Amino acid sequence: MRLLQLPLKDNPYSIHIGSGLLNDSSLLKSYCDGDNVLFVTNETIAPIYLDRVKNSVAGKNIHQVIIADGEVYKSRESFFKIIDYLVEHGFRRNDTLIALGGGVIGDLSGFAAASYQRGMNLVQIPTSLLSQVDSSVGGKTAINHQQGKNLVGAFYQPSAVIIDVDTLDTLPDREYFSGFGEIIKYALLGEASIKRLLSSQIDKLFERDRKTLIELIYLSCQMKSEIVAKDEKEKGERALLNLGHTFAHALETLTEYKHYLHGEAVAIGIMMALSLSKIKNLIDSQKVEEYQQLLEKLKLPVNIQRKLSVDAFLAVMTKDKKNQSKALRLVLVKQDRCILKEEPNTQLVADVIQEFTA
Repeated sequence: MRLLQLPLKDNPYSIHIGSGLLNDSSLLKSYCDGDNVLFVTNETIAPIYLDRVKNSVAGKNIHQVIIADGEVYKSRESFFKIIDYLVEHGFRRNDTLIALGGGVIGDLSGFAAASYQRGMNLVQIPTSLLSQVDSSVGGKTAINHQQGKNLVGAFYQPSAVIIDVDTLDTLPDREYFSGFGEIIKYALLGEASIKRLLSSQIDKLFERDRKTLIELIYLSCQMKSEIVAKDEKEKGERALLNLGHTFAHALETLTEYKHYLHGEAVAIGIMMALSLSKIKNLIDSQKVEEYQQLLEKLKLPVNIQRKLSVDAFLAVMTKDKKNQSKALRLVLVKQDRCILKEEPNTQLVADVIQEFTA
């Protein structure tokens, strides 16, 4: 097992990464405060893992809320389903909510935990590669609004994150490879070790080799932890972690979360950010081609392959949380690092959207 500490000033916590962690009866229970434990999971994950993790907290009053599977269920209806359950069953703020699932469950459960009685104990158990390397770490929680993704939420840190790579064995190929959209982001942010591992160990990644995955997840979480520790509430450097996401969130919103998994949308968003960076002479064509080839090797899409309105795409992007003025605030690539850039020239952005949606 690899252990990381996220050294936040007010709420430091541990990230456990390994194989067989869901079978460790003492690990999860050590983070379960209060008498009551609520598991929030979805219809896909529950039959596979719910009974196993329930056994790890034997002796507690165990409850469950099961949400339908899919991004469209990261909604106000699902949020209030959890809140109503907590109220009706008399949960207190020192009781524990456990998020068992991928990014949707983690974000939704985290926002419920942040909101109920102004904050209750939260443990994240991410079961998808994408949630293990990104959304479970750092305390971003949210639900979607019909006008945009993650527009309603809070920063709320868990007491622990428990990452068992064995859960990746049951992921369909498409879900598994979707996680690499977020991992490639870390390579572009400057983590050379991740880039080398992706390039040199791709066969082992296709085989879902546990040792290789533990190292890759550790490196990804380590980089994110270092950035979050410096900027927990995303007032500066942490916004770099949104590389490709302004484009990706607009794409997900316009396609009603039905056509692209989040990591797939991020992969396309990264390509769009690279294209804009090239137009602005921040990088050359070789950089764009290098990452396009890497994304394609990892079975990720690099263009949208459907006709979308450029004006509608821009309209959704203007509602992005990172914007601080009328100009779009984007993460671009400059040589071997990323930068935050206010982009007042929407025509340049429109040209990139047109290129990818034609």
